[in-house]
Amino acid sequence: MIDPGNGNGLRVLVPFLILVLGGGLGIGALTVPGDWYAGLAKPAFNPPNWLFGPAWTCLYVLIAVAGSRTFRRDPRGVAMMAWWAQLLLNFAWPVAFFAAHAVAAALALVLALLGAIIVFVIASWRPDPVAAWLFAPYAAWVGFASVLNGSILALN
Repeated sequence: MIDPGNGNGLRVLVPFLILVLGGGLGIGALTVPGDWYAGLAKPAFNPPNWLFGPAWTCLYVLIAVAGSRTFRRDPRGVAMMAWWAQLLLNFAWPVAFFAAHAVAAALALVLALLGAIIVFVIASWRPDPVAAWLFAPYAAWVGFASVLNGSILALN
């Protein structure tokens, strides 16, 4: 599952894991939800706070594996450009939502993130269906997060 190419899979995967997991943990540490988030009205389907850390950790591993596979196959292709776009949008969302308290801007970011994920899946589908499928749980989670973000915007 790691290596679609010439045997250098781990040498490419490890930096991707460091980038994605490290970036995610760093952004998470800098944008702790805090009292502002606790005081927001949330929909009944809002998951418990403890779920977000394990969910994102699993998703970040899948994102890193998909990214490393794509980078090894075509580092300048459409799929890789979409991969970089989704990562930037992913890291920007908590800054907008939790740090800036810009719920509407965060909704725009999460919808753009969902779009970048879909572009990645489409661009990866034929050359590397494994990479495309690795993004399926991510697409589902971000789709749910989009509805959740929109609901929080509507309620507040």
